[in-house]
Amino acid sequence: MMNLDLYLFNLINQFAGRLAWLDYFAMFCAEYLGYLLLAILILFLAINFRKYWRMVLEAVVAAVITKFILADFIRWLWFRPRPFVALNFVPLINQSAKEASFPSGHASFYFALSTIVYCYNKKAGTFFYIASFLIVIARVFTGVHWPLDVLAGAILGILMGWILNMLFRKHGNKIIKNYN
Repeated sequence: MMNLDLYLFNLINQFAGRLAWLDYFAMFCAEYLGYLLLAILILFLAINFRKYWRMVLEAVVAAVITKFILADFIRWLWFRPRPFVALNFVPLINQSAKEASFPSGHASFYFALSTIVYCYNKKAGTFFYIASFLIVIARVFTGVHWPLDVLAGAILGILMGWILNMLFRKHGNKIIKNYN
């Protein structure tokens, strides 16, 4: 599996440093595209708060739980060095060499977010999934993640988004009624 991971990493990362526009696009996607997705969630609220507040709240809760609890717990259990550390090169974006690589926190966060949005709005969810894919492939391209990192993070995010969406749908109304 590690040979396939290295092969896929080299296949994607080999294009880094060849075309300036591609490097800038990848750096934008790896570092800033996620902020655009969060801004779009705020835009949903601004357009129709009553219709979208629950989707936005659930998406943020799912993303935060998935990244900051589950993914970080896995990273704590098993430290995997980032590609630029293991292969000794300078990545296109700044990333701490002391942070574990597996699973990708960005992948787990944005795919959990995308899953919840998709459950509420298929068109917007599809856009979120495409943007999430661009984020994670760019993280491999820029040299801060292995393909297996982003694949595991994406699977974790999708599974947790789906599970949490089911729980929100089953128990969400009870919680809201008890709160009011």
